[in-house]
Amino acid sequence: MRAPRKRPARKIAPVIAARLNGHLSLQVQADGSIAAFVNGYSVNLGQLSRAAIDRARNLADGLPLASFAGKSAIAREVDVLVHRLARHGLLEYRLFSPRDGQDLVVIEPQIAEYWPQRAKLGEGDTVVLSRFSYLHRRGNEMVLESPRAAALFRIDDPLIAAMLAALSQPQKIGRLRRGAAGFHLKLLELLLECQFLLKLDAKSGDGLRENEGDGNLVLWDFHDLVFHTRSTEGRQTNPVGSTFAYANALPSLPAVRPRWPGKKIDLRDLSASEPTSDFATLLRERHSVRDFDDAHPITLAELAQFLNSAARVLSEWESDANSQGGSGITYSTRPYPSAGSAYELELYLAVSNCEGLARGFYHYDAGGHTLVAIDASAQQLQALSAAAEFAMDASGPPQVLITIAARFGRISWKYSSIAYALILKDVGCMIQTFYLAATDMGLGGCAIGTGNIDLFAKMTGLEFHVEGPVGQFALGRGKRQAIPG
Repeated sequence: MRAPRKRPARKIAPVIAARLNGHLSLQVQADGSIAAFVNGYSVNLGQLSRAAIDRARNLADGLPLASFAGKSAIAREVDVLVHRLARHGLLEYRLFSPRDGQDLVVIEPQIAEYWPQRAKLGEGDTVVLSRFSYLHRRGNEMVLESPRAAALFRIDDPLIAAMLAALSQPQKIGRLRRGAAGFHLKLLELLLECQFLLKLDAKSGDGLRENEGDGNLVLWDFHDLVFHTRSTEGRQTNPVGSTFAYANALPSLPAVRPRWPGKKIDLRDLSASEPTSDFATLLRERHSVRDFDDAHPITLAELAQFLNSAARVLSEWESDANSQGGSGITYSTRPYPSAGSAYELELYLAVSNCEGLARGFYHYDAGGHTLVAIDASAQQLQALSAAAEFAMDASGPPQVLITIAARFGRISWKYSSIAYALILKDVGCMIQTFYLAATDMGLGGCAIGTGNIDLFAKMTGLEFHVEGPVGQFALGRGKRQAIPG
């Protein structure tokens, strides 16, 4: 007799669980409230019943999302607590096998609002990796990231990494289910919702550059979009700013480079020790001012003159058809240089204290030399100003905070590979122009090295890859004892 056919083991779907991240701990306070503690800081999370607190203790190892999705009083309490933790960026999410409890993937949110969501996939659907997705080593881990994604995925199962490699080419879900050892439909649905994957249809073609689902993304090179999101705040959780990350590994480089060996030509006798023109004096006097005199704020007339001197459109013209036979291109001239005369930079002003101008958020129309109010909330304005104050290590918020944003497509339409680098060079030119204009007017200014691209997107309603912050400048009337820096 023929031996009975062995049935394949039924595959059990993985489970998604919320888990406290890092060294975070939950503690019950004397008043009965619960607080999260991490790195010496605490976040109060409100009152919970004893039963809900007991359930919440399981967050240390992971609490399945389905376990608090019910209608019971305890489930509702835990659900509120977990969402509060998520808004503060204090959670990660593990996708694990219920068979052995091993993590397959750990999801690390990169924006506070992230919550695991699944996009529906069927057997006949075709998916492919986005060209912005990349898998790389982080310490002893492999992580999947994308500048488009609201979270990164730490890959703990090597079979999943192999499946991701196969997705460099379009694959049908049914075929993946039959052939990929690391196949997990729930994971693919999470990746699709996070825009690591694209779902293709007859209209979207093969998933190459023109088919990312957003026409504005056609203009972005991979490295440029990664650099934009990883060198700003808002869409990643890596430390930003003066972290002195390598202070214990290497000494600081000297302020002045050691001299090259060889014959010297001394220029000191050929150069005046003191400035010989008003412009040379202006260059010497330029310095950063971080603290402002709020008893005597900048005036609207001064702000108008500053923008007129440093940023106003001076003329416009149109070129002939481009070399590819397309229509003509419009150009402008302004007081600062710009790569290819693109002038892709736009100014947005968060006004906290300006005599003659109401507190609010404004766009500067450089062509019309006008300010246009944008409906941003008081909380958003406060967050923007507070971040600038913190970044400058100042005693108060800037009187006017200028966010320099780029219309990315204006320059990447023409330039490939170097588009974002050119934008940053243009920002440098504009900031020096701001410094000189402010110094000439007796005002104070300070360049700021960070900016939150997600907050700006919420305030303007613009997608972060369409128009977003690439620089900031604080402006106002400086305190008399401001220290050069």
